Amino acid sequence: MRPIYLHNTLTRRKELFEPLHAPAVGMYVCGPTVYGDPHLGHVRPAVTFDLLFRLLRHEGYKVRYVRNITDVGHLENDADAGEDKIAKKARLEQLEPMEVAQYYTNRYHEFMDRLGVLRPSIEPLASGHVIEQIAMTQAILEAGYAYVSNGSVYFDVRKYVADGYDYGVLSGRNLDEMQSGGRSEDFEGEKRFAADFALWKRAAPEHIMRWPSPWSEGFPGWHMECSAMGAKYLGDRFDIHGGGMDLMFPHHECEIAQSTAALGGAAARYWVHNNMVTIGGQKMGKSLGNFITLEQFFTGDHPLLSQAYSPMVIRFFILQAHYRSTLDFSDGALIAAEKGLERLLKAWNLLVSGRIEPGTVSTMPSPAGLLAECEEALCDDLNSPVAIAKLFDWVHHINALHDGTLSATAADLRTLRETFDTVLGALLGLSLTEGEVSTGDDYDRLGGVIDMVLEVRQQAKAAKDWATSDLIRDRLAALGIRVKDRKDGADWELNR
Repeated sequence: MRPIYLHNTLTRRKELFEPLHAPAVGMYVCGPTVYGDPHLGHVRPAVTFDLLFRLLRHEGYKVRYVRNITDVGHLENDADAGEDKIAKKARLEQLEPMEVAQYYTNRYHEFMDRLGVLRPSIEPLASGHVIEQIAMTQAILEAGYAYVSNGSVYFDVRKYVADGYDYGVLSGRNLDEMQSGGRSEDFEGEKRFAADFALWKRAAPEHIMRWPSPWSEGFPGWHMECSAMGAKYLGDRFDIHGGGMDLMFPHHECEIAQSTAALGGAAARYWVHNNMVTIGGQKMGKSLGNFITLEQFFTGDHPLLSQAYSPMVIRFFILQAHYRSTLDFSDGALIAAEKGLERLLKAWNLLVSGRIEPGTVSTMPSPAGLLAECEEALCDDLNSPVAIAKLFDWVHHINALHDGTLSATAADLRTLRETFDTVLGALLGLSLTEGEVSTGDDYDRLGGVIDMVLEVRQQAKAAKDWATSDLIRDRLAALGIRVKDRKDGADWELNR
């Protein structure tokens, strides 16, 4: 196995990844709250941890990947106030809350599948694990780090800190910042301290989603679901916890406190966070109303978009930037990503289609080390931009092979094709389908038809039937197929 290095938010440095029980790896990633269609901000963590999932499996690890669905408990305000987001959507649309959750869960799966995001090993629902969340809340109460107030249960942050624990270890915040940032109505109401957070909330009379508990009829706190489900499926201590940087506080900070109080330590050894997608320098999100849904990207139906973009262009746009850097959306950046992806896919297509004839000697550089270079980049904290750049370095060589200005042996062509298959396909998760460029059997069938048409055109040219020759060329061009005449015949390529 090649060494993998990950930036650990908990220690604020890049570290060698050493699983607790190699070759098994446990990874938990915070999934969506299902009350609306996914937008570009949801794509980044999905693609980032899909890349990590793919890399770990490629390197020989047996990965249990758990990504939850939040279908209860996520209130409008992260400080335990406001209406449940799903219940509010249900009220506005006059639906059952679970009807809303199921609809948007299905939509999330549909869009992630189109983006090439692999399904996790386990995808637990918060509503299906209320018993586990009640049990963990009870354990925290028994440990002395929580209190009951008016039927709700809150984590006692000051007691936790007084006993020597660091609430703020992940985010770097201190209690003064947390207190000054608290909501006064919460502090003056049920909470003893502004930074205390809910483990269990008593349901108001109008609240639809409720379960019985030792303290009240109510529902679990948003942070509790991930602690309880992570422990259930990965154990008290597991390898990787991932999510967006916006979840670092309060969500992940609270998870660490809960797990420490109930289980004796922070659940995960490595905390990995992707940075935000911004639009005009501001975080893209539903709460700010500045988001673009994936459906709008795929149809082009948004005032900030000049055209529709395919799922693979969106995925490539995400992978072009390092996951820990801010990614600023613009229509121009997507157009550039589309052109870049097109160059890579056309080169890949030339390799997989068999349209490059092998030579007896290679006049191009040896591709033997390309795969290792790409793997090394990805193992260095998922540096997908460097891996992509390595492939781009070879695009002009592949074009030169096609033009006949370079030659390669069958063995070198096979190595180059297998490298592109592995890096672009298996690791980066990019596909030649979704209408961009055909591949495999589809490409062979299309190529056979076009080659046959070009043979007819060549016969017309030989007979000096220029009208037929030009008609075939123009009709193919109208279909997005560009004919390139050469001394010994003609070649073609697909255009967008």
